[in-house]
Amino acid sequence: MAPETEGRGEIEGHDGIEGHGGDLAAAVAHAHGVRTMFTLSGAHVFPLYDAVVKGESPMRLIDVRHEQTAVFAAEATGKLERHPGLAVLTAGPGVTNGISAVTQAHFSGSPLVVLGGRAPNGRWGTGSLQELDQPPLLHTVTKLSETARTVDRIVPTVDAAFTAAGSSHRGPAFVDVPMDELFGRTSAKIAPPQHVRIDPDPDSLAEIAVLLAAASRPLVVFGTDVWSDGAEAAALRFVEELQVPAITNGMGRGTIPGGHPLLVTKARGTAVGTCDLAIVVGTPLDFRLGYGRFGGRDGAPDAQVVHIADSPGQVSAHASLAGSASGDLTACLDGILAALPARPDTGDWVSRLRSEVDAATARDAVLLGADSDPIHPARIYGELLPRLAEDAVVIGDGGDFVSFAGKFVEPKRPGQWLDPGPYGCLGAGLGAAIAARIARPSSQVVLLLGDGAAGLSLMDVDTLVRHRLPVVIVVGNNSAWGLEKGPMRLLYGYDVAADLAPDTRYDEVATALGAAGEPVRDPRRIGPALDRGFAADVPYLINVLTDVEAAYPRATTGI
Repeated sequence: MAPETEGRGEIEGHDGIEGHGGDLAAAVAHAHGVRTMFTLSGAHVFPLYDAVVKGESPMRLIDVRHEQTAVFAAEATGKLERHPGLAVLTAGPGVTNGISAVTQAHFSGSPLVVLGGRAPNGRWGTGSLQELDQPPLLHTVTKLSETARTVDRIVPTVDAAFTAAGSSHRGPAFVDVPMDELFGRTSAKIAPPQHVRIDPDPDSLAEIAVLLAAASRPLVVFGTDVWSDGAEAAALRFVEELQVPAITNGMGRGTIPGGHPLLVTKARGTAVGTCDLAIVVGTPLDFRLGYGRFGGRDGAPDAQVVHIADSPGQVSAHASLAGSASGDLTACLDGILAALPARPDTGDWVSRLRSEVDAATARDAVLLGADSDPIHPARIYGELLPRLAEDAVVIGDGGDFVSFAGKFVEPKRPGQWLDPGPYGCLGAGLGAAIAARIARPSSQVVLLLGDGAAGLSLMDVDTLVRHRLPVVIVVGNNSAWGLEKGPMRLLYGYDVAADLAPDTRYDEVATALGAAGEPVRDPRRIGPALDRGFAADVPYLINVLTDVEAAYPRATTGI
């Protein structure tokens, strides 16, 4: 391992600063590249607001309607910008309201720092407002969870949080500061940020290279950490130089551009089930990847599995591995190429998978053009896909409706897909949309929202309106918790607690909050509605009434 100074030009260190605790914390965040603070107002954290509005570390201040949205927005900012996003939460319920979003960041490996208010030291133990020892609540889902107990401890503790959050394996960190200390004053020096680069073991890379050279049906899987680690160019180079087929998940989507001849996601079943070597890079061997089991389909033997992670602790401990490596993912991928004794012969394998991709694309075209009444959810994507620009950011927040998005949406570039990740937490979408519009001001931003997920976050359309953040929101409205309704029927022959009010006018909720929108009941009206949404200069919600019986044909329950 070797320390290296973060190289982004926009990050600046401070020789020194004098001010209240909010000034100090904001200066550290600013040095780590933070330019936006997400929050919901609370007196315990007023000095942090003062610091970014009138102090020496100016930031855009985005206030939301629910603390979870603030943290989801900061988490999405970390994903998009690849350095920690910042959420500021007031004490007690402000912090506890944000814990689900912190947990999502933990499972997704998202760089995130949450600064929390805390009851004052001078009153601790007497029952002051919202007195709660918060770090223990977040200890299991953070890389660091501490209290900066005095004003002199704010700079080193907050810096440690940002360093931890932004270093492999990335994740969330939490610091709270007693109210009286946050209002207190002192001076401190603030150094440029330092992060740790992990060098992979060359012998491990050479062993993987030998396995790859001997494979006849190799498959590469790229996940979120390929993007987070800045290894997307190395990943594309690896695939193209070796002519090895690939599938992607999470923010690995777009690493191999949609439509690329070696992207075989549409032939996933055959690729995963009949490969003889699977090299999984930057994503856990969890339920999304059969817990690390590849091959074994249609009489094929089990495949050898290689796991490559950005840090040693992320290498699978439960799967049977033929090889593994950890460290900087660009160094890992380029090191395997450099050590390769011979390039595998993949021509027949790639041709077989390409034939399946072409056949699947033809089958998909039927669903994408479906004229059924009620509307098949796939038709929404049939209208959306040709309207998406190459730099569009697409956000999924929902169950069945967003599963269709995962099937049909193949980004052309990396860093353009956001979803809740393996934690599967609904309600993340509005925060992610807020973050995406700020991080990518010239790009299309589309939020695909299930009607169930809409109920968890739709009030934050108000945040989009107040801060003038135009986003196109498409609600797939089947008036049900579709992800639960079908399986419960299968198990019990009936379903309960799975229905929502029929034909709810989510578009009218949006317009009541100052946005624009419209309902759509005819598939032929989806495209024109999207055109109006993209042309609008305000948030625009398209409420598409879909067929509850058109369930996504999923192959796993995640259990």
